[in-house]
Amino acid sequence: MQKTKLKTKITKNRLGFTPIYLIALVLFSAVALVLIISTIDTPNNFNKPPLNLIPGKYQVNKSNEFSKFKSLDEFKKYIEEMEDGAYYSIGLTRNTATPQMAIDNLGDGSLPLGESDTVKEAPSGMGSGSADRFSGTNVQVVGIDEPDILKTDGQQIYFSDNSGGYWLEEPMPIDIMMDSTDSIAPRYVNDVKTNVIGAWPPTDLALSSEIKLAGDLLLADKVLLVFSDRKIVAYDVSNPKQPTEKWTIDLDDDTYLLNSRLYNDKVYLITQTYLNRYNPCPISPLLKSGQVLAIPCGEIYHPNSPIQVDSTFSVVSLDPQSGDIDNKISFVGNQGTANIYMSQNALYVAYTKNLDMFDFMFGFINSELKTLIPGDLLARINKLDDYDISSQSKFSELQTIMNEWMGSLDDDAMLKFENDMQNKAENYYEKNKRSLLSTGIAKININDLKISASGSVPGYLLNQFSMDEYQGNLRVATTIGDIWGWAPSGSDSQANDVYVLDQNLNTIGSVLNLGVGERIYSARFIGDLGYLVTFRQTDPFYVLNLADPKNPKMVGELKIPGYSSYLHPIKENKILGIGMENGNVKLSYFDVADASNPKEISKYSLSEYGSEALYNHHAFLQDEKHQVFFLPSYSGGYIFSYANDQIELVKAVSLPDAKRAVYINDYLYILANDYMAVLDENTWEKVNELDL
Repeated sequence: MQKTKLKTKITKNRLGFTPIYLIALVLFSAVALVLIISTIDTPNNFNKPPLNLIPGKYQVNKSNEFSKFKSLDEFKKYIEEMEDGAYYSIGLTRNTATPQMAIDNLGDGSLPLGESDTVKEAPSGMGSGSADRFSGTNVQVVGIDEPDILKTDGQQIYFSDNSGGYWLEEPMPIDIMMDSTDSIAPRYVNDVKTNVIGAWPPTDLALSSEIKLAGDLLLADKVLLVFSDRKIVAYDVSNPKQPTEKWTIDLDDDTYLLNSRLYNDKVYLITQTYLNRYNPCPISPLLKSGQVLAIPCGEIYHPNSPIQVDSTFSVVSLDPQSGDIDNKISFVGNQGTANIYMSQNALYVAYTKNLDMFDFMFGFINSELKTLIPGDLLARINKLDDYDISSQSKFSELQTIMNEWMGSLDDDAMLKFENDMQNKAENYYEKNKRSLLSTGIAKININDLKISASGSVPGYLLNQFSMDEYQGNLRVATTIGDIWGWAPSGSDSQANDVYVLDQNLNTIGSVLNLGVGERIYSARFIGDLGYLVTFRQTDPFYVLNLADPKNPKMVGELKIPGYSSYLHPIKENKILGIGMENGNVKLSYFDVADASNPKEISKYSLSEYGSEALYNHHAFLQDEKHQVFFLPSYSGGYIFSYANDQIELVKAVSLPDAKRAVYINDYLYILANDYMAVLDENTWEKVNELDL
């Protein structure tokens, strides 16, 4: 006689999961950890590219535009819809499971060989005249400066010491010393500052002045912008001995500065304001001279399909001389809205889209389970899809319907269904893994800060440098599939794609399934070529031919141990990779003259367990004239030669926690938080030093 079923038998399987969630677990274990590991990206056209998705509702989402909120109530309703339908918010950034890798892309496709600013040849002497050759910050796009802790104008070096404070023993008054044995507790001294250093000529090296504020810096003519945690202050440094404050912009308590750019004498600020769900608008992210930058509800954009939102992001352009704001745009997003790429034409903001579990499960049942479940049950589920209720309510009802039916099965039928369902789920996952996670991209015209196009690609970006504009098209490198070490089909569920989008951000070409079972560690786009590094056990270095944007191809591959997390075009047809192998920093020198046969022609293993250049391209410096590059690390600063296409360590400077280097004429200035050394690049002898 058949055993009486208990209620727990109806709602629990032998693993302890409710059956509908068992199905979801099989499908979503790779995405079910609710990743809130984020930092910047935005809008897309929500149309999924043609990737053989299963027929059904989940495949199509026709909304491809942004709209402005009409009112506070509409904003609140949008938030409610998002909370109803967003089961998995997957916001990914340069700080996901990847080793904090930053990639240096040249967005306009030109090849400045590591020099971001115009550099003139200079005399080799140490004269007192003006320097004619000096380095700029290593940036993503030629002519678009990025904030960093070090700037120079060839005369002064501006270096921000943001290492924090220290504990200072308070001197004890003499009367207390004589009358008491009590001691006074030490006090914390906030000693962060920006050093203004007279650097040229090196014989006159001296500290000109100190600005009692630290942070990333931008230098616009004779105006130095300091970006601290809560404010932006502009200083007139025409007299370096007496910098004077020109203007200050304060950030609202719930607002944070995510990034900035300097281009054509305009500063572009990107801010994040955390969402107040009870009163989400208007927002007032910035305050200048008592005047609040108020952004009303009617000026805030949102994707027409609800996404997971926890913040409102604003892009503001301003005059660095006056601090006056020219244009602004605001849009909702999540902490995953953190990848921003700027070309000389547009600002591209990328964000990660949510996965609607009901839609996905609806597609799974209609495509894979329809032969395993009764027709009347399938009809009930299809009818459920037409209900005018939230996705969360639909999913709850779907769970009830499926649980009731599973509860009617005997043990043998249930066991068979579970196994059949799991196999079907794995098949469905493989066919649809590119729809589990997608990245939306909005194209914002930099002249008027208006959205000019939107699009989307499957997968997630490593960081902002996964995007690159060339000849009007946008190339995007993504990782798709499982990124947390588990998926129904095993480790090979992961793969990497490169997509080419036209000026309207429609996908026109793609290269799929690079590095199956691996994820992207670095990418670089240079003209008609693209370079990609993926990693699991070895370092596949891929060369892509993107000359035909509608038919991009992977044309070359090289597998070597370790990985490169930063790729730099060191000279024509030569790429430098900086990464790790066997716990040491590894330098790989690639010859890509024959794109179909890339070669590692030189390498160097540095006895260091890391370098900031692995994840921050600003820390890297190349001097093309002397065919050297600088790499900071924890034990010191290292100067490598790449002359004769061989990597050779020519100078090591023992300087704990070296930070940056710049060159002025033929002198290399190496900085740590409290010290600077100056080397003659012709002899590599130290010619001066400064205690900061």
